[in-house]
Amino acid sequence: MALLRPLEPVSQRTRILLGVAFFVIFFAAWAAATLGGYVSKTFLADPITMVKDGWILLTKFGFAHDIGMTVWRVLGGFVLAAVIGVPIGILMGAYKPIEAFLEPFVSFARYLPASAFVPLLILWAGIGETQKLLVIFIGSFFQIILMVAVSVSNTRRDLVEAAYTLGSTSIGVVRRVLIPATAPDIAETLRLVLGWAWTYVIVAELIGSSSGIGHMIIESQALMATGQIIFGIIVIGVIGLVSDLLFKFVNRQFFAWRLA
Repeated sequence: MALLRPLEPVSQRTRILLGVAFFVIFFAAWAAATLGGYVSKTFLADPITMVKDGWILLTKFGFAHDIGMTVWRVLGGFVLAAVIGVPIGILMGAYKPIEAFLEPFVSFARYLPASAFVPLLILWAGIGETQKLLVIFIGSFFQIILMVAVSVSNTRRDLVEAAYTLGSTSIGVVRRVLIPATAPDIAETLRLVLGWAWTYVIVAELIGSSSGIGHMIIESQALMATGQIIFGIIVIGVIGLVSDLLFKFVNRQFFAWRLA
C-alpha cells in the first residue's frame, strides 16, 4: 500500500497500462463466467457470441447506419443545448440579479428526468428526429446552465477588481476576465454533460424509433439476443470513450497554460 499515496500522480504510461489492465481482467472474468458455464447464455452471451452477433449486425443488418443516427442525435441535441446554455450560464454567473431570477427555475428543472418528457414530446413533436433531439436538449440544457454559472461565479475576485482598477467596463470584465478565466472549466463541464447526453439518446430511441442503437437494443430484447444487446452497449461505451479522449485532447491544446 506504500505505492498508493493520496493525490500522488502517475506517469502517462502507467495510467494507460492500468486502464488496459482493467479491461483485460473484466473480459477475462466475463469469458470465464459464460464460457465456463457458470452463467446461462440466455441471460448473458459470451464474448465470442457477442463479437459474432456484432459482425452480423454490421454486415447484414446495416447497424452502421443505426450508429450514425445515434451519434447525429447526440451531437445535435448536445450542441443545441451548449450553444444556448453556455451564454445563459455565463450571464447567471456574472450578474447576480439574473442569477436570482433564473436559478430557482433552473435548479428545479435540472432535477426533472428527461425520460419523463418523452410522452409529452411525442404528442408535441411526433416520433421524428425533433422529439429525440429535444429529449437530449432537455437533459443537457439545464445541467449546462447551472454548472457554467457556478464556474463563472467562482472566478477570483481579485482579477475582477484589477480589471475595474485598470478602467474596464462591466462588459469588458465579462469578455476579458470571466470568460477567459473560466473557459477551461466550461470546456470540462461540456465534456461531462456530453457523457450524460448518451444516456438520454438511448431513452429517446427506445420509444417510437425505427433506427438507432437504442432501437436495435429494444428489438434484440424481444428476440432475447443478449449478444446483440451487449454489442450495442459496448459500441456506446467505445464511442463515448473516444469522444471523451478527444474532448480531453482538445482541452489540452486550447488550455495548455491551465495544465502547466
